[in-house]
Amino acid sequence: MKNTRLQAGAGPAGKGSATDSFCAWDGETLVLNVLGKPDAKQDAIGKVKGKQLKVSVTASPVAGRATDHMVRFLAEEFGVASGDIQVVFGRFNINKQLRIRSPRKFPPVISEHLSQLRFGMD
Repeated sequence: MKNTRLQAGAGPAGKGSATDSFCAWDGETLVLNVLGKPDAKQDAIGKVKGKQLKVSVTASPVAGRATDHMVRFLAEEFGVASGDIQVVFGRFNINKQLRIRSPRKFPPVISEHLSQLRFGMD
């Protein structure tokens, strides 16, 4: 799979953010902008909304528990260990940026988007 270089922008606390899309490659790391929805009926990866991917989790947003639960859920979805996912910003907020180191599998919405990026760059 061809990697596209992450374009950095001025995110919270000076952190870089994916500016053209909800996800981008930074080397072998997938950077993902997330719009979280805590207290959902089920854990699910939803649709893209603007430059964020909706991710619903069943955990309550108390003391970062929803974010921790989201990391565990996404680790399984991407075929990585929870420790391979870094919360760049948004641990206590619905707007988050995650860095997923060397994902081994991809949920359909991300697979489709990455394919479009790859074919658009050839």
